Amino acid sequence: MLRKASLIAGAVALTFSATAAWAKVSDEEAAKLGQTLTPLGGEVAANADGSIPAYSGGITTPPANYSVGDHHPDPFPDDKVLFEITGENYKQYGDFLSAGQKKLFEMYADTYRMPVYQTRRSASNPQFVYDATKANATRAELIESGNGIKGAATGIPFPMPQNGLEAIWNHILRYRGEAVQRFGGQAAVTSSGNYTRIGFDEKLLIKYSNEQAKPDDLEKENILFFFKQKITEPARLAGDILLVKETVDQVKEPREAWKYNTGRKRLNRVPQIAYDTPGTESDGLRTTDDFDMFNGSPDRYNWTLKGKKEMYIAYNNYALHSDEVSYDDILKPNHINPDLTRWEKHRVWVVEANLKEGLRHIYQKRVFYIDEDSWQIQEADMYDKNDELYRVAFAYGINYYDVPTQWSTLDVYHDLNSRRYLAIGLDNEEKMYDFTIRPREREFTSQALRREGR
Repeated sequence: MLRKASLIAGAVALTFSATAAWAKVSDEEAAKLGQTLTPLGGEVAANADGSIPAYSGGITTPPANYSVGDHHPDPFPDDKVLFEITGENYKQYGDFLSAGQKKLFEMYADTYRMPVYQTRRSASNPQFVYDATKANATRAELIESGNGIKGAATGIPFPMPQNGLEAIWNHILRYRGEAVQRFGGQAAVTSSGNYTRIGFDEKLLIKYSNEQAKPDDLEKENILFFFKQKITEPARLAGDILLVKETVDQVKEPREAWKYNTGRKRLNRVPQIAYDTPGTESDGLRTTDDFDMFNGSPDRYNWTLKGKKEMYIAYNNYALHSDEVSYDDILKPNHINPDLTRWEKHRVWVVEANLKEGLRHIYQKRVFYIDEDSWQIQEADMYDKNDELYRVAFAYGINYYDVPTQWSTLDVYHDLNSRRYLAIGLDNEEKMYDFTIRPREREFTSQALRREGR
């Protein structure tokens, strides 16, 4: 019998009120980064039984068979499946599974599987991100009840989080390159496996992640990132564009968004692109703040840091990322093809978000499981107003080692009531992401959006 994954000592459940003081980390504590802690704040040491190895820096060089522009080849091609978790045996591994994972084994007992591989702590970032993280540790603060930050730039703001808000801001601000153009799309899959793919051409310019970014400049300009999403297919939607300007201090200036409708040839402000507004062409299978597992203002929830646990999460999913598989290979009834997935045991931070009294959202509670090595949310369990599991989301991660950054190759959102799911990031039949672009800010204005639409 596997032992119960214990909460890490010192990481107690803390819920902070609007008047709580957001403490900085001392120089002595920050000195642990790169020593007993990884440069981003994870534990360097292996776990007790060695099933999670010690951290040794992650992937620092791409494989010899990789060229920029490729779909990233698997750096661990000889790894074999150690065992599978199935609908028959999942209770044996229950200490290392979430409530959402267990629910999927119960719902799809005959088909849902987790092929488990040896754990590869492959996450890595550039050295300047590590340097910025150490600097942030002693100066970063949450502001206005946690609805913004100050004193941080480029790196993880709170590598040793003291509360749930700090942990969720680490996810929001994790390094994903300075800018990227993504070609891909999404599909809302029916219970029978039918789907229509929605194609996207997306550009993301992250001011916060610039190597030269300064906390004072970010606070003054109050811009975190720009995001532009253009629909490329099907024909009836092609040309519609969404533009988002995300702010650092969301109390001073909330998110701004515009949408260009190519059919009407009209540009409109869309302030409702936030919280539980349905995501773009998602068939109502995700909310706006589900995108990237969680984004936007955290102000509607009370956030609790529950601690750490060992858990099987989707990691090093290069088979799912490959351009040698098609969308039909991936998208199956009820869930994606288990044969293309890879699950590993890692340590995760557990953060619980509970809706504040008097505020509304379709999710009454959310539980996030955040990878200690990258601050990527790997799984989210969402509950309805009756405290029943409503949706379960997974980020199937890889290291984009040309950057390098740990990010998902596919995000999958399961709606348990409709027995449908939404897969975002389908790029196997498209050209690979371009992390070398350096778009200008003037490309992310309402005037530019109107010109591009026309």
